[in-house]
Amino acid sequence: KLFQLRAYSKVELARLYNPDQCITIALQTLARWIRMNPALMAELEEVKYNKYRRVFTPKEVGIVIRHLGEP
Repeated sequence: KLFQLRAYSKVELARLYNPDQCITIALQTLARWIRMNPALMAELEEVKYNKYRRVFTPKEVGIVIRHLGEP
């Protein structure tokens, strides 16, 4: 199935990247990948990324997949 560029909840995107992990670990893993990638963090900060918001905007999802690849 083709990946659709749209808004995703953090849980939804984390599960796509880590389907075999429980939700908590999948979220922690995705957050760690984002934090540990300075180029990704810089691009997200440019579009006013809020780490406390529960949803990634389509623009933020595009940035994430550009750096981490499609899930």
